[in-house]
Amino acid sequence: MNQQIAYLLNQSIQLIQTTRLNEAERLLKQVIKIQPKNSDALCFLSVVAAYRFEYKEALKWIEKSIESAPNNAIAHSNKGNILKELGRYSEAIISYDKAISLEPSFVEPYSNKGNTLQELGRYSESLSFYDKAISLDPNFVESYCNKGNALSEIGFYEEARSYFDQAISINPNYVQAWCNKGLLLLKIKAFSDAFSCFDRANSIDPNRAESWALTGIFFNETGLFREALRCFEKSIELNPQYGVAWGGKAYALAEQKEYELAIEFYEKALSLNSRLEFTLGFMISAKLAIADWDNFEERVRVLISRAAESKRVIVPFTALSISDLPSLHLKIAETYVTDKCPAKNALPLAQSKEHKKIKLAYFSADFHGQHPVGLLTPELFELHDRSSFELYAFSLKKAPDGDLLHERIKKGFDHFIEVGDKSVLEIAKLSRELEIDIAVDLGGHTKDSGTEIMSYRAAPIQVNYLGYPGTVGAEFIDYIIADKILIPPSSQQYFVEKIAYLPNSYMVDDSKRVPIDKLLIKSDYGLPDGKFIYCCFNNGFKFNKKMVESWARILLQVPESIFWISENNSAFKKNITEEFSRLGVVSTRLIFAKRVDSIEEHLARYSLADLFLDTHPYNAHTTGLDALKSGTPVITCLGEAFAGRVGASLLNAIGLPELVMDSRESYERMAIELGRNPEKLRSLKHRLMLNKDTMPLFDTRLYVMNIEQLFKEMYRRHLEGQPVENIDCF
Repeated sequence: MNQQIAYLLNQSIQLIQTTRLNEAERLLKQVIKIQPKNSDALCFLSVVAAYRFEYKEALKWIEKSIESAPNNAIAHSNKGNILKELGRYSEAIISYDKAISLEPSFVEPYSNKGNTLQELGRYSESLSFYDKAISLDPNFVESYCNKGNALSEIGFYEEARSYFDQAISINPNYVQAWCNKGLLLLKIKAFSDAFSCFDRANSIDPNRAESWALTGIFFNETGLFREALRCFEKSIELNPQYGVAWGGKAYALAEQKEYELAIEFYEKALSLNSRLEFTLGFMISAKLAIADWDNFEERVRVLISRAAESKRVIVPFTALSISDLPSLHLKIAETYVTDKCPAKNALPLAQSKEHKKIKLAYFSADFHGQHPVGLLTPELFELHDRSSFELYAFSLKKAPDGDLLHERIKKGFDHFIEVGDKSVLEIAKLSRELEIDIAVDLGGHTKDSGTEIMSYRAAPIQVNYLGYPGTVGAEFIDYIIADKILIPPSSQQYFVEKIAYLPNSYMVDDSKRVPIDKLLIKSDYGLPDGKFIYCCFNNGFKFNKKMVESWARILLQVPESIFWISENNSAFKKNITEEFSRLGVVSTRLIFAKRVDSIEEHLARYSLADLFLDTHPYNAHTTGLDALKSGTPVITCLGEAFAGRVGASLLNAIGLPELVMDSRESYERMAIELGRNPEKLRSLKHRLMLNKDTMPLFDTRLYVMNIEQLFKEMYRRHLEGQPVENIDCF
């Protein structure tokens, strides 16, 4: 080799190792000037680009390197790494296989192929490739670490930990092993030990941006967002091109409701790495929270296109607000489950046992009065027939101090078990030890839910109910409880679960949840007298540009009308006001409702409104139920997906199907007609008040009898060894 070239290559390697990338690139390009087809220089240029997360550029250089030296196994392995980062997993595997065929004793492509299989959710399959790498080189620490990751994903936590420890014993300064061990300990809620691992990683190499970002993720997961921000800022200081750190910083800000800054940093993260997992969806969620629809439709179009290809771009819950396609909701849920909580086989097969009473367990992080699930369910638990059921609660998160409803909910169970300090595997084991027959997940794809617990098969029968309006997308959930309006026969194909049909609406209510017995005055809530009051108390993330355009047309056709909506947050209020103004509705016609602490007062103030206008594609759920309970009619537009059919479910169960519209145009016409025709509205309100006592929507005793019949049928079928099928027994 030319002596000058050898010198330049050696210098560039040292510069890359100390992350002096610009200097390394300059020397490598000198080599290329002297020898344009030098495969080593071309390969190292791809490494420089990859360090900068410029993977398309890296791919260009590595392909030139392979063109110059087609039998270089290292180059083929590096090409696989680049393709993996670009999400081109099948091509990455081909590159690894090529490297292995050229040099069967080359360790790295075995380990990296295992990593790619992990990306595809093929965790068990990946293990054999790590074992092969370890057999070739028992001191190859990366394979121990990577195998630990795969074992962690399939729930073998102790075994995973042992592999991280083996990596550390081989190289106590192997930072990635400390970080991965920290992530595992975070997963099993050993928070103090987890932090110690991240602290150790940062002390070994205080200049490693990735370690600081992972420490930030630890703080995000434990709700310490200010500490998280400090870690992400340190990571960004060390590597301003590290998209993961920008995305983590954005997430921490969004969790503190600093949405505008969060959006700015999500944009930055995506500009650095457009393929960051779930980041585009998180940004869209932040934009929805403040009604920021700038460039929104284009972003959603890109997201839907990538989600349809099973890319990890959005969490299932956010998807409910941007699309009315049940097929897309299914695809996104399946992609998420494959990545975040695949079925685990860490526990033996769940055994069937016949008990005198069915052991029925509800799993939730929301057994309190600050969440709709906690507000709606207390009477359901209280009314369960104790001659047929033994009732368990698995409380996944401590309730807020002093929450009165939490105390009532606790008393509604035979056994109320606090498991917030246990790992998901420990909770699943406890459920098995208690011989739970039916495990009901009240969370689905919502925050702090029990879905991962269900991935271990916590009980022989597992049910998705109430908390999440859609399919979980997991084979380990047997049933979803719904009604025939929410999931008509034509939509059953979009649910992995089988459907257990209730005869009326799937929503339950607590009959003890009633408005305060006090005459409220409009002026106390900033409402004018003598005006027609439209209202919508839905969360801001359910609002969208098309809905606001519909509402503006309605308001303009009913000049003596006001729109009363939840304030949500200051940025939302500002953006919504500006959007209505752009559409010709002056700000004085918008009244923003502030949060009230008393649910009784909140229910009572609905009576000050004349008509509730529902959202689409994500309907009012608890808010719609509240409006009807308080005597305020609701107009809804029937959607295709579960989340967009709840309004119709409620209105049919209260005997007002004529308020279910089949198009945006008919929705607007009905809202305008009722705004102009006080007699018709009075007649509707009168019927609503009568129907509250005669129709099934608010008949909680009937509801409990019906849902118990479903649980009994699930249990009977299971004991008889029948396959899980749709249940329609009413």
